[in-house]
Amino acid sequence: MARTYNDVYLTVRRLLKQQGIGEYALEARRITAHAAGLAEAALVARLGSYAPPETERYAAELTARRLTGEPLAYITGFWEFFGLPFLVSPSVLIPRMDTEVLVSTALGLLRDGGASPRILDLCCGSGCIGCALARQIPSARVVLADISPQALALCRKNVSLNRLAPRCICLEADVRQGPPLPMGQFDLVVSNPPYIPTGELESLDASVRDWEPMLALDGGQDGLDFYDAILDRWQSVLSDGGCLILEVGEGQAEPVRARMEQAGFRDVGGAF
Repeated sequence: MARTYNDVYLTVRRLLKQQGIGEYALEARRITAHAAGLAEAALVARLGSYAPPETERYAAELTARRLTGEPLAYITGFWEFFGLPFLVSPSVLIPRMDTEVLVSTALGLLRDGGASPRILDLCCGSGCIGCALARQIPSARVVLADISPQALALCRKNVSLNRLAPRCICLEADVRQGPPLPMGQFDLVVSNPPYIPTGELESLDASVRDWEPMLALDGGQDGLDFYDAILDRWQSVLSDGGCLILEVGEGQAEPVRARMEQAGFRDVGGAF
């Protein structure tokens, strides 16, 4: 019996709801659209049309993956951040709305600080932070740094996807070791580093613990290893009057603030 796109969508929706997935309707729409090779708006416009059998089969495969707990972002291979599309894979963290606060804070500082800023995004992962800043500030020059070759390969694709080359370049660097080569000065250094204490990794939600890269999560015994490394080894790349913006985990604001003040930073504050 021929089935419409709406029939496929409703089947996916029912299975996700039965599994207890919170945003089952949204996820069902995205899975169905991805299986059909359509944008979500185009899918909605075609809900009454008959779906090819291969679309139905592919939607069933994708749904089965989601029912195992695999995050939707890894299933579809992309996610949106700050209004931009980003390719994602299990080699990088899935961009989160919480991190958009970091971008908004940076934009507020940069737009008051003059033209053509140089920006360094440490532990860049997918490149979502640096790319969002580059898109919002067309005169910006951005270096995106990460230790993972797999993450950097994906980051380069996202730079290309969002048409940000050659203003954005990717660099392999271990934050804990400091700059790998002379890099010049930056007006802004941003980072969303690994900050989960090692002992808490096993207690993370399974959707994070079992799927997202431990390399991007494990912040050491107290979760603060990378903040210490950044403050100890990367201050030299900040220009006079430059800014450092860090995302922190729950309960880490005050320890990180104290470390920044001890390292000589002034006007330490922000939305913690």
